[in-house]
This record gives sequence, structure tokens and C-alpha cells, in this order.
Amino acid sequence: MSAEYAPTDRPDRPGFLGAVPQRVGRIAGRAPLTTALVALLVVVALVAGSAGGDADDALDGRVGTGAAILGAGKWWTPLTYGLWSVGPTALIATLLLAIAVLAPAERRLGAPATLGLFVLCQAGGALLGTAVIELGARTGDVWLGSDRGDAATGASVGVVGVGLALSARLSPLWRRRLRLVFGFGVVLFMLYDGTAQDVMRFCGATVGFATGVLLWGRKRPRRERVVSHAESRVLVAIAVGTSALGPLIAYLTRAPYGPLSLYSDLFVGSGPGVEDLRSTCNGVADMSGDCLQVRSEYLLASSPAVLMLFVPAVLLLIVAEGLRRGRRLALLSAVLIEAGAALVTWRYAVQVLSSLDPSDPDYADAHRFVIQYSIPLVAIPVLVIMLLLAKRRHFQLRVSRRTVLKVSAAVAAAFVALGAAYVQFGYAVREEFTPVPGIGGLAADFIERLIPPVYLGILDAPSAHFLPQGGAARMLYVWAGPVFWAVTLSGLLLAFWRSPMRYKTASEAEARALLTTYGGSTLSYMTTWPGHEYWITRDARAAVAYRVIGKVALTTGGPFGDPQVRDDVLGEFAEYCDQQGWTPCFYSVTAETLDAATRLGWSGIQVAEDTVLALPDLAFTGKKWQDVRTALNKAGKEGIAASWVSFPDAPQALRKQVRDLSHEWVAGKGLPEMGFTLGGLDELDDPQVRCLVAVDGAGRLHGVTSWLPCYRDGEPVGWTLDFMRRSSEGFRGVMEFLIATAATQFKQEGAEFMSLSGAPLARTGGGPQPDGLQRLLDGVGRVLEPVYGFRSLLAFKAKFQPQYRPLYIAYPDPVALPAITNAIGRAYLPRTTPGQMLRLSRRLLG
Repeated sequence: MSAEYAPTDRPDRPGFLGAVPQRVGRIAGRAPLTTALVALLVVVALVAGSAGGDADDALDGRVGTGAAILGAGKWWTPLTYGLWSVGPTALIATLLLAIAVLAPAERRLGAPATLGLFVLCQAGGALLGTAVIELGARTGDVWLGSDRGDAATGASVGVVGVGLALSARLSPLWRRRLRLVFGFGVVLFMLYDGTAQDVMRFCGATVGFATGVLLWGRKRPRRERVVSHAESRVLVAIAVGTSALGPLIAYLTRAPYGPLSLYSDLFVGSGPGVEDLRSTCNGVADMSGDCLQVRSEYLLASSPAVLMLFVPAVLLLIVAEGLRRGRRLALLSAVLIEAGAALVTWRYAVQVLSSLDPSDPDYADAHRFVIQYSIPLVAIPVLVIMLLLAKRRHFQLRVSRRTVLKVSAAVAAAFVALGAAYVQFGYAVREEFTPVPGIGGLAADFIERLIPPVYLGILDAPSAHFLPQGGAARMLYVWAGPVFWAVTLSGLLLAFWRSPMRYKTASEAEARALLTTYGGSTLSYMTTWPGHEYWITRDARAAVAYRVIGKVALTTGGPFGDPQVRDDVLGEFAEYCDQQGWTPCFYSVTAETLDAATRLGWSGIQVAEDTVLALPDLAFTGKKWQDVRTALNKAGKEGIAASWVSFPDAPQALRKQVRDLSHEWVAGKGLPEMGFTLGGLDELDDPQVRCLVAVDGAGRLHGVTSWLPCYRDGEPVGWTLDFMRRSSEGFRGVMEFLIATAATQFKQEGAEFMSLSGAPLARTGGGPQPDGLQRLLDGVGRVLEPVYGFRSLLAFKAKFQPQYRPLYIAYPDPVALPAITNAIGRAYLPRTTPGQMLRLSRRLLG
């Protein structure tokens, strides 16, 4: 019997606090090196006093390492500087990082190898980083020259290096994730924070990465290089979000050295401080132009309006989230924002250069520094735009027009309402402003309240018109901008968050009604997936779902609707295609549909084999069901339960596990994930699709299957298996367990049959002698078997003693076969890159 998704209760287990010593003991036993290092770092921090507060510079100079320190002859410091921490925040971050990285490394590589890698990366990062800093200082680089006297301390250099070395031993999915997080992390900290420690951490990461590739990278099969569709979106999203993450790092460090922190105020401002106020204003009564502007910015930075300083960064992060979700609107927004960022950065650089004093002794160095690092700061948005355009095929999900209209209306209403309130109430309390404004001044000032202060100077906007002195005026002044941007950014996030608009013709509802009323084949529910258009007969009794690729109208299965008219549909649809200049091709149709096509003079060939189980008489008895019974019994002994869920309504933790499991499965393939008649994560997001998951007592997902309904008279009479994923480290018989459990449940519900679906390019070999084209397809199936495993899947399904029903393609003109072949390939692999196509061609050519 199936059960609702929930971790199995274990009343006899100790409470959380009682179990802590046991858990700590188990972790320490499995990772003694990590435990020893963590304990050593804590003890040293307690002795040095850095566990409760920041260490002083004198201590750092004695125990740290760096270019100047090594130059003074302290050659041992690259081996010892990792034992010290600059303060409690750095200590906690290092401890957490060490536990997260070194403990898994010990389990996979062993303690001796992990220790060796740690020492290599820690010392190698220090030495290589010191060499980079020394070289930069001697060539006159201002940034690296300022790092020469720094003293670096901390073990994060070696830990990050071990993490990147370990990535070479992980599965493709986790290898990319680890490299992505550590790679972007060390680069951002180096370029925005920019201390000697950051440079050494980057160099330690480089040493670890190179070591891992040399030791284990060459042993991986080439087919693991594929990046899934979802991962491509994540990579692009991170590239856009980096423009916000870097300035956030510069803001949090407060005293950034990094070269790219030069213009971080463009994304995360800090506002003027007390010293800026004192140096600009001549006393409390000074309300002149520059002083009034500084007073205004100081007021905003010390009030709720400080949120305005973060608007550009938050906007970029929201757009990055939209890109992660594949929204086309996010792609357009990102291109416009990056183009604006390039122009604003260039203009800001011009202003910075013009503000330099030629009489200053350091003018030449400062001028060279600004020029040197302004170029990459302007070039980065341009490169991101090129990346967005190159990857635009991954962002095809459109936000519904209704959502766009709602968000636009909300933003417009917020602008009008806030503007009217600002002018009306501001004029009513105008005496609380200094100087006293008029209606025109209030209206002009309202526009400026919506612009982050740093952009006012870049855009040559007028200085502040007045300053609030009373409570009501101050409330208007500081809240107008945050409220407007809260509405705008929330609306934009909502537009990206909501489900994308599916591209369907106006006849979608009518086609779905025909499907649920009359039904079709075991594949007919796939016609509800995104990307289909619908053609419906004149009498509205049958329909065909198709997609146009090139000049081929490729169907998903045969016609569905009234069985009495289905045979006539092929000819009528062919006439419609002829009018449009298309070649029809019915794909994955049954023998009955092929017979109807043959009567029209069409040709056909088998492309798959459906596997169907009759449920009324199903019983897992006898020797032939031994594997299935073993899986059912073993699942019960291991505490694994089958749970029926609807993926859209499933708990967030379960949804994440399903996504991770799917991404892991895709990452291990040599070619991209297939689509068309093979559903993925997007197709799970349907309340009519039933998901059966295998979960153990700890809530860990071992496998998942999805089942598509087969209708008759508005009710499901059968179910078709679609989505299948199992954990590589989970219960080995999980698929047998899930399918057998589903069959039992469907039988109890009165279903007539269950289809295990067809596997493309795989068949049992029965039927008539294959012709040349059939032998070619069989050969393609053999070539692709190591990648997609369709034949292995068909052999697996044989455990359930199914009835085999061939599936065919039917086409009117053999001359169109090359175009049909291309259309089918593009349907299954719609997002294939040129490199992936080259690898596929090599496989086909042997």
C-alpha cells in the first residue's frame, strides 16, 4: 500500500540534544583529520585571543605570511599561517568550511591524501600568491602593491584547494556545483575584497584544481562534459548576479582593496559618513548646494531610505532569479540592465578621471589605476550581454500577458499615488522643509527620491532642492523611494516566479476535452505538454497534436477523439498540411493507425515498442516474478515506503530532492536530456500527473516515477509511466518496487491497464524482417545505447511480463525522410549545442 509523504516516525530514537554526542562521535570517527584540525584551530584562537575579538595587527605580523614577511626571512610562515584567525567571524567561517569540505574528502580520498592536499594547497597558495603580489608590486600595480605589506592568516586557502581537488572525484552534477561555488567565490573575493589572503586563496584554489585534474580528471569519460538545460540557466544567472554579489562583498568588508570595488557604489552604495559631512559643510546652518546634497544623502543612508542604496543589486539578483527560471522577460531585462551598466560605468570612470588632481604626487599612479581597471569593468557587462545572446535558446518561457499587465499596472499606480501624495502632503507641510519648496520643486524632488543617490551625480541631476526638518516631511522624504521600489521589485519577482505561459493555440481547451472524453493511445496525454499546436476536425470529433519543425508537422502519437472517425483524420490532416506547405509525419502511432496510413499509400517503420500490463488478472506469483517480489520485500525490510504525491503540491524538500536527482542523472550522460515523448521536470508540474516516490525513514529520496492518465468517458482507465529517476546511491531495487506498487494501486482503483511506455530506438526483434532503414535505426540504437540505455530499459521492463505493442512512424513521402529525421532529432534534442552534435555525429560514425 502507498502512503502519504512523511518521514517515518521513530519514537524510540533519542532527542536532538541527547543524540548530539553520538553524532559528534560518529563524525569524529569518520573524519579524524578534520576533527583534529578543527580542534587545533579553536585552541589556537582561544590562546591568541582571536576567538572573542579581532586579532591586532602586531599578532598578524608575527604569525602571518606575505610578500614582505617572506622578504624578511620568515620562510616557515607558509606552513604555519593557516593555524591562526584574524577574528571570530573568520574562525567560524573557516571551521564550517573545513567540516563541509575536509570531512567528505577524508571519506573519499582517505586521511593521508587529504592531509597532503591540504598542506600542498595551503603552502602552495601562499607561495604562489606571494609571487603574484611581488610581481604586481614590481610592475607598479597599485592594488597588488598595496597588498605587499599585508599579513595573511587562516586555513581557508588549503580548504578551498582541497575542495576543488575533490571535485575531480565527484559526479558530474556535484563536480560542477562545487567548482561553480568555489570558483566564483574565490574570484569575487579576490577582485572585490582584494587582500593578500584573497589572492592566496585564489592561488590555493588554482593549485587544488590543477592537482585534481592531473590526478583524476583524465580518468573521466568524455561524455560527462554535457551541461544540462537547467544548469546552463544557472550558469548564466550567476554571471548576471555576480554584478551584485561582488559589490555586496565590497560593502560587507567595509575596507575593500580589490580593483573591481572601485565602482561598487554603482550597485551597492554606502552613503557619506560624518567626516564627509564635516568636510563639505561649513557649520550646522550651511545649506548651500554641495552641503545640501551631502546632508540629503547622509539622511537617506541613516534612515529606512538606506534601502535605495541596494536597489541596483537587488534588481540584478531578481533578474538573475528570472534567468534561473528560464524566463524570456528576464533575458530581455538582463540585456537592457547590462547595457545600461556598461554606459553608466564608462560615464562614472570619466567623472572619476576628471576629478583627479594633476598636481597630486600620486596622480600618475591613480590615473593609471583607474584606466587599468575601468576597462574590465566596462567590458564585463558587454561580455555578459554576449553570453546572454549566445545562450538565449535556454530562455524560452514567456511570462503571461495577464501577469505583465498586472505588474505594469501596479507599478504605474504606485508611481502616480506616491507622486500625488508626495506633492500634496509635502506642500501641506512645506514649512517643515528647508528651504521651503513649491509644488514644482516637490514634483521634481519626488523623481529624485526614486533614483539611488549615486546615479544622481552620474546623470548630472540637480542637487537636492531642500531638506526635511519636521517629522511628517521626513517621513515623506525617506519613504517615497523604498515604497515605490518595494512594489516594483516585488512585482518583477512575482512575474518571474509565477508559472510560465504555455504556448498553445486557441483550441487547447477543445483538444483537451476530446482527450478526456474519448481518450487515445497510451501516449496521448503527452499532447498536453508545452510546445504543441492543435488541429481539430471540422465536426470537432477528433484532433491531432503536432509541432512544426522546419517544414515537417511532427505529431505526438496518433489522432485522439472519437474512435469512429480517427481513421479519416490522417487524410484530412494531410490536406491541411499540404495547404501550409508542410510534410505530415505521425510519430509513435499504433498498428491500427499505421494500417489506416498504409491504406492512404503512406509508408511506415517501427521506432519503439510499447509495454502494456493488463491489470485485472495481475498477480506477482511464480518464478518469473521473483525479482519483483524480492524488491518489494527488501524495501519493507529497509524501511522504504512508496508515497503518492502531486509534484506541484509536494513539500519543498521533496521537490528539491527530485530536482537534484534528475540533474544528477542528466549530468552523467554524454548528450543532453531528451524531450518530445520523454518527460522531464517541467512535465511533472501538472496536477493531473501522479508521482510515486520511494522515501526512507530519514526522508531521503531513493527514486521517483510519474504516471500519465489514459482517459475514457472523462475518467482514467489506465496509466502510462513517464518520468523515472533513481538515486545512484540509493536502494537498488527501487524501480521494481515503485512500478509494482503502482500496479497494485491502479488495480485496486479499477484501472484496466498500465503502460510502461515505449523506449525510442529499441524493440524486441519480433515481427517481419527489417528493411534497410529499419536496420539503420537499429544501428543508431546500438550506438546510443551506452549514453541513453533505451535497450537496457526495454530489457528491464521485461521483468513485468508485459504485452509488446510496436509503435511506428507513418509518412506520406519517402523523399521527405531526411527532413523527417532532422525534425525528430530536433524534437528530442531541441537544445543541443554544436559541440554536442559533433559528439553525437562521432558516435553515429563509429
